[in-house]
Amino acid sequence: MKKIITIEENIGIPKYRQIINSVEEKIAEKIIKKGDKLPSINKVCLEFKISRDTVMLAYDELKKRGILHAILGKGYYIKSVEFSFEKRIFLLFDEFNSFKEDLFNSFLEHMNNNAQIDIFFHHFNTEMFKKLVNESHGNYSKYVIMPSNLKGIADTIKSLPKNDVYILDQTNELLNEFPSVHQNFIEDMYNGLKQGQHLLNKYQKLVLIFPGNKEPLGMVDGFLKFCNEFEYQNEIIHDFDKQIIDKGTLFIIPSDRHLVNVIEQGKIQSYILGENYGVISYNDTVLKKIVGNGISTISTDFYAMGKILAEMILENSKNQVQNHSKLILRNSF
Repeated sequence: MKKIITIEENIGIPKYRQIINSVEEKIAEKIIKKGDKLPSINKVCLEFKISRDTVMLAYDELKKRGILHAILGKGYYIKSVEFSFEKRIFLLFDEFNSFKEDLFNSFLEHMNNNAQIDIFFHHFNTEMFKKLVNESHGNYSKYVIMPSNLKGIADTIKSLPKNDVYILDQTNELLNEFPSVHQNFIEDMYNGLKQGQHLLNKYQKLVLIFPGNKEPLGMVDGFLKFCNEFEYQNEIIHDFDKQIIDKGTLFIIPSDRHLVNVIEQGKIQSYILGENYGVISYNDTVLKKIVGNGISTISTDFYAMGKILAEMILENSKNQVQNHSKLILRNSF
């Protein structure tokens, strides 16, 4: 018979809580059923080298919830399996925007009410990130983390129970021990530009507007790889604010704020978007289908990302999945 109770050291979850979680999980998985006997308090104490008080605390909590009952001189037995065992998921996003909303809604849809999901935001603030993760210890069955490009947070993530952590959107070599649904920004930028290479003959220069505050650094690597390999004149700038646009310039723009600035400047200069200059934005939204008669984008499928994440959690999968990305051609290019 499969072991009913498991306790791990140094995972940030109190041992009494691990006992409770173990029993609930085994009931939910139908490994134990009504009338089955649990290991005695003494046996649990000896096996895991913990105090009687710790085991008693867990068993008493299960009694209060109607899951266990004690028979004098015999031990503890499962009284009821008619309880709502609900996965609790800690979901830490960097920020909330239209495409992250698509991801979140897809995740909710495909979890199909099989979990309580609490969403938090770190807003690219390292201290906020660490605070939220540390305060989540022991309160959740799964932890979904969007680390973005924050530095010095790997140890914070690794303090969580390893088997319960999923990395979302961006990952790196320091986090490669964790399952993930992620983008490869080097490949996505390079492949996206290559997919549109047949339209680049009308452009003399490619400009990446890259503030570098929260954008993935892989975008720069992918951009330079493409420009160097195919010998395109290129430039990387950190900001765009009422600058003169040279005819024949193609802008690659991760930030929607800069996208607006570039389009406004083009109008000031009476330029036609897609003829006098071009734009490729990053991350597709509904508005980009209609703004400026259509904005071309390099974008992953955020709906698919949410679906894959939900399936991985429900199936307890430990894969590392690179989410699909492509160039979506519209009039701006």
